[in-house]
Amino acid sequence: MPYNSASDTLNPKKGHRLKDIPAHDPYVLVHKETNTYYMYTTGIPQFTGLERNGVLAYKSKDLNDWEGPYVVFEIPDGTWAHPQHGTWAPEVHHYHGKYYLFVTLHNQDSILAEPPEVWKTTHLRGTSIAVSDSPEGPFGLIKKDGPVPPRDFMTLDGTLYEDEDGKPWMVYCHEWIQVIDGTFEAIPLKNDLSAADGEPLHLFKASDAPWLNAEIKPSVKPLNYVSDGCQLYRTKGGHLVMLWSSYSNGSYVQTIARSKSGKLAGPWEQLEPLVAGDSGHGMLFKTFEGQWMLILHQPFSTPESRAKIYEVEETEDSFKVVKPRVDLHM
Repeated sequence: MPYNSASDTLNPKKGHRLKDIPAHDPYVLVHKETNTYYMYTTGIPQFTGLERNGVLAYKSKDLNDWEGPYVVFEIPDGTWAHPQHGTWAPEVHHYHGKYYLFVTLHNQDSILAEPPEVWKTTHLRGTSIAVSDSPEGPFGLIKKDGPVPPRDFMTLDGTLYEDEDGKPWMVYCHEWIQVIDGTFEAIPLKNDLSAADGEPLHLFKASDAPWLNAEIKPSVKPLNYVSDGCQLYRTKGGHLVMLWSSYSNGSYVQTIARSKSGKLAGPWEQLEPLVAGDSGHGMLFKTFEGQWMLILHQPFSTPESRAKIYEVEETEDSFKVVKPRVDLHM
């Protein structure tokens, strides 16, 4: 049964459409055993009535009608994360017979550094992993004393990647607030995903995108480059690609990169953005009928943001957006 905590004031209902669901950083798990799509998104107390931040799930058989919301995770007491400081970018992966929730948590009271030592105050932020026997939770944190990436790194949006040898990695974004030019990095994980199993690996930085450099105009304003929403996929031609998001001319954008070596270490080349118009933090999934879809949120701001779905074509070496599924947005 779906998990509802004692503090849960939500009233799950059937018949929601995507336009009805406030969604930020949406992630879809395709659950073949029950022919069900699960969509996960953050649960924000001021918009839900919950006493603490958590992760919400909606479920659907056809991507049209959705049932929910259900609380599948709430930040517990007694961990490194503050229960009221946010749950970002939740995603659920089926791995070795269990379901693993990757979710970015925060503790704004735990300061990493502040001016004049650094240009901007940084605080504890990073992705944790929780586990459950069911895609409907409840999910319990595995490592409670800190995020999976290094504690002194300000990071977000960690995702699971298994390399060609079956080794699990967390690929994550290193926050522009700390490094100015946001980067994408990867850290090896233990086989049970309980903790890191090695040192971080640099993949690329946000400013590597030529379209970001092309729009720069000389100014006295500092140049900051946002790195958000990494997701990795292997194309039918064996090419490794990464979805990621940043800002182009002040507006959120969904873009894509490709590894020239076909391996996580790269080098990575930047391709043209897939979707503009204040849209981003997307992920790909394949429907039960075999159609690739891209789901992202638009606009960026909450609570106005909604999940939007696009049909996508898989090529030998990348993915291309075919059309928005406007019928699912209405």
